[in-house]
Amino acid sequence: MRSVAKSIPSGVADFDSIIKGGFPLGSVVLLVGELGAGQMEFALTSAAKLSMVKEKPETAAFVLGAGRESKLPDKICYITFSRSRDEVLDELKEAFNDDFYSAFERTVQFKDFSSAYFRKTLVPRSWAGESSSLFSSDPVNDNVLEGLVNYLDENAPGSMIIIDSLTDLVVSANIEIADLVAVLRGMQRVAKKWGGVMYLVLTNNVLEERKQKMIMDSVDGSLIFEWSRYQNSSKRQRYMYVEKFISLLPHLDKERIARFATVVTAQSGLVVIDTERIG
Repeated sequence: MRSVAKSIPSGVADFDSIIKGGFPLGSVVLLVGELGAGQMEFALTSAAKLSMVKEKPETAAFVLGAGRESKLPDKICYITFSRSRDEVLDELKEAFNDDFYSAFERTVQFKDFSSAYFRKTLVPRSWAGESSSLFSSDPVNDNVLEGLVNYLDENAPGSMIIIDSLTDLVVSANIEIADLVAVLRGMQRVAKKWGGVMYLVLTNNVLEERKQKMIMDSVDGSLIFEWSRYQNSSKRQRYMYVEKFISLLPHLDKERIARFATVVTAQSGLVVIDTERIG
């Protein structure tokens, strides 16, 4: 009898092989990192690879790795607050190969909250894109968090959700950190019912330590992305490690894994190239 899949793959194959196939269904995952350290590339790699497999299921073993008892999300949604769909796609096209870009462009559903995000700021409406047809069919809603909650209620069940980015929300003068934390705690609770996976991207050290810990305490797991310099060299290496994740840390502890060395390539996105072990 075939077992029921209980996880959604991240698309980073070597990482998935260690965490038993991917993230548990219903996970809210915080991707925290230094600028350019890989947190955004992780989210884009995940969305692009799962998009490729959704279009061509026969490629699953090659793209995601063989032997995964995991499921694909029903849909993949990309949420932005200050960036347009075209901007995200242009960056993806420049960074990754055409297979990544094409599958992502065709499969991923975008939701742009720029209109509401910028409305109570000095940014002109034309800069936020309100003159375009992108916003013409949406009712005006000045409350970004309320709009986000409503969108998630309709689209998050069974889906992969990427929020690009939580940084936009924490630096907004119009959003109270207490309200954001309350939404995150509610999101973490209801996500178990939704059964998908959610990635929240946050730039490290934008918030003071206490507030960042409040956010980390409001999610299921946190992956940290950082740069490290080689000794006596100007070269830098990207690293990723699991800061918090009750269901995943036992697997890493068993393997005595401290962190993962990663690279980003046009052909494969973010890739684990080595594991740093304790002892």
